[in-house]
Amino acid sequence: MAQKTVLIVYAHQSPGSFNAAVRDAAMEELKEQGYSVLVSDLYAMNFRANATQDDIIGDLKNPELFQYGDETMHAWMEGHLSEDITAEHKKVEAAELIIFQFPLYWFSVPAIMKGWIDRVLTQGFAFSLEKIYNNGIFKDKKAMLSFTTGATQTMFRPDGINGDINVILWPLQNGTLHFCGFQVLAPQIFWSPAHCPPVARTAMLDGWQARLKGLLEEKPLTFAPCELFDLSFQGGFMLWPKVREERESQPYGLTTGHHLGKPLPPDNQITAQSTVESSANADCRK
Repeated sequence: MAQKTVLIVYAHQSPGSFNAAVRDAAMEELKEQGYSVLVSDLYAMNFRANATQDDIIGDLKNPELFQYGDETMHAWMEGHLSEDITAEHKKVEAAELIIFQFPLYWFSVPAIMKGWIDRVLTQGFAFSLEKIYNNGIFKDKKAMLSFTTGATQTMFRPDGINGDINVILWPLQNGTLHFCGFQVLAPQIFWSPAHCPPVARTAMLDGWQARLKGLLEEKPLTFAPCELFDLSFQGGFMLWPKVREERESQPYGLTTGHHLGKPLPPDNQITAQSTVESSANADCRK
């Protein structure tokens, strides 16, 4: 049986960071389970974040009007993408699971990781108009977000000052990962480790390693399947009328994004496993 592979896309500047400790814990645990672990350490690689025509080797398809998506798709088809992108493509192709490890910056990923998303998830390679969401190219792969926050968990609740964490996660989990077909596992959220005592940070790492033991057997998050939508330009890629009628009596919308004018479904983008709860990390919120 071929060895299974996990890719960790990692974005933190400091080797002494809590994110680095989380990455190392994942590498150790997954290797013990027999996985081959690849790491793209974006800062150490000096990975270029900006998506430009430098990503294409040779002549452009349409030099009069540069359109990044079209040009990189054509370059991917012709084997003319830059070497740093093709190297990451090989890692993605090999991986059964991709873990994105990062600190939450401005309610999103750091710029260098956004650059990885923009450049590596190339049209044609990662998605096409015909192959998106549950019919996507990477539907046999899994992906997840693992990240730290500066704010406490209560600040990211629906009645907290930052707003519902589910809303913040929707663009990344649905609009990026699930859009490319990935089965998205519940996020691993480390709430405000910089403001926690050492015992709490240790408990977080222990909880992460415990979760990793059964990670690939976990049930992915649920998203609205393509079959609920009229996938034609005439239908506007909108819900079938019959589906809308069936949802009228439901108290919540389909998902965080498809709220249908109803309340957001509670914790649609996270599960209980996404938070490492213990008596120790309860100290962080005192």
